[in-house]
Amino acid sequence: MAKKKGLLSVAALSMATVLVLSGCGGNNESGNNGATGANAGNAGTSNSGDSGKVETKELSFMFRGGTDEQKAYTKVIEKFEADHPGVKVKITVTAADQYATKLKAAITGKKVPDVFYFNYGDLRAYVNSGVLADITEQIEGNSNIDIANIWDKGVNLYRYDGNVVGQGQLYGMPKDLGPFALGYNKTMFEKAGVPLPDKDKPYTWDEFIAVNKQLTKDNNGDGKPDQYGTGFNVNWSLQPFVWSNGADWLSEDGTKVTIDDPKFAEALQYFADMQNVHKITPSIEDAQTLDTYQRWMKGELAFFPVGPWDMPTYEKLPFDYDLIPYPVGSTGKTATWVGSLGIGVSSKTKYPQEAAELVAYLTGSKEGMQMLVDAKVQIPNLKDMAATWAGDTTTKPANKQEFMDIVNDYGRSLPGERTYNAEWYNLFFTDIQPVLDGKVTAADYVKAEQPKMQKLLDKALEQEAKSKQ
Repeated sequence: MAKKKGLLSVAALSMATVLVLSGCGGNNESGNNGATGANAGNAGTSNSGDSGKVETKELSFMFRGGTDEQKAYTKVIEKFEADHPGVKVKITVTAADQYATKLKAAITGKKVPDVFYFNYGDLRAYVNSGVLADITEQIEGNSNIDIANIWDKGVNLYRYDGNVVGQGQLYGMPKDLGPFALGYNKTMFEKAGVPLPDKDKPYTWDEFIAVNKQLTKDNNGDGKPDQYGTGFNVNWSLQPFVWSNGADWLSEDGTKVTIDDPKFAEALQYFADMQNVHKITPSIEDAQTLDTYQRWMKGELAFFPVGPWDMPTYEKLPFDYDLIPYPVGSTGKTATWVGSLGIGVSSKTKYPQEAAELVAYLTGSKEGMQMLVDAKVQIPNLKDMAATWAGDTTTKPANKQEFMDIVNDYGRSLPGERTYNAEWYNLFFTDIQPVLDGKVTAADYVKAEQPKMQKLLDKALEQEAKSKQ
C-alpha cells in the first residue's frame, strides 16, 4: 500500500487512492515501467527433449508494486517457469499511480494481459463486460493448492454469481489481504516514561488524546513541537473512528449514503479536532514542510498506520515499533479496514489453463507463497502458514497477530469497494478540506454532502443494472 503522505491533506486524493490501495499488494516505493523480468521475450520454440521442438506458451503478466515486490515476484515467476517447462512469462511492471490508467487503456484497446492485478471493487464491472475469465474449474480442480487453506474472506471477494459478490464462480484469486493496523513508536514511549499501549485493550478516544498530548513535545526549545502524537491521512484513517463509533458511509443493502448520522459527524469532528483543538498532529503548513510519513520514518510521531507492505521498509526505522488496535468510540469495539488485490485471467487469453495455473502458483502454492512471505512483501495467503508467521515474535513487528485479528475478526472492506463504482465515496474526501481546516463543522458538512453523494450512488446503481442487461 504506499506512502501515507501528508496529514489530513486531500489535494492529491486520486494519486493517494492508487498509492495506498496498491499497498494491499505493494509497498512504499514506486515501480518501474515497461516489460522486464523472468525470461521476458523468450517466445518461439523450446527443446522438449525426445519430443523435439514445441511452441513455447508465452503468458503476459501485468502488475504493480515497489522495488521489493518487483524483485519478489520476478523470483517467484522464474521458479514457476522452472517448474513449468515450455511456459514463459513476460512481465510488465507499472508504477502504482499509473497502473489503473494503463490497465483501462489495455482493456479499451483490447490488449488485456493474460494475467493481471485488479481491484476487487472492479470485479462486477469486469465480469459483466467480459474482461475476466471464469477460473473456477482450474482453481478448485488444481491438485497443487488447497483452496480451503486460503483465507475465505479473500477468496470470496472474487466470487460472483452475476448478482452477488461472495458467492458463485471464481473470477480471480486474492494476491493478498492487506490489513491496515495502527503502529506505535515503542522507543518514544520508553524515553518519555509513558506506559506502553496494551495490545489487547484499545485506548478509548479520550485516553488516546491524553497519551498523544503526553508525547507531543518541543524537544529543541524553539517554541514549536518537533515531536507529535500522530498524523493521520483522512482518506485511509477516518474509517476506524467512524466504524468504532457505530456509523458508516453506506447502508447494509448498499443503496443509501448514511453520513448524515450524528454518530458519523461525531467521529469526523473528533478526527478534525486532533489537529485544530488538541494540537497533537502537525498543522497543514507543517505537514507541507515535512509530511507525516517522513516524520514517522524519522521517529517524530508516536502513532502511525502500518500495513504488511510496509514491513521491508520499516525494518530500517531508527526506533522500535509494534502494532495495537485502533482507539474505540461509543461501540467499545475497535475497527479498521482490510484491502485486497486480485489476480485474474483475461477472457481472451490463448492459454487459459496455463494462465490459471500461474494465478494458482502466485496465490495458493506453498512454494510460491513462502518465497513472497520470506521477501516480507505481504502476509501469507495460507492460513497455516500465516499462523506460524504471526507466532514468530523475533521479527518486526512483534505483534503480527494484530494483522491476523484484523483479517479474521474485524477488518472490513472500504465502502467504495462495495458498490459498482466509488465516485460517490471519493466525493466525500474531495470536498472535506474545510472540515479538516476547522472552517466547517462536521455536522454541517455531512448534512450538505449526503444528497450530493446519494445522487452519485444512485447513478452507480443504475449503471450496474444496465451492465447486466
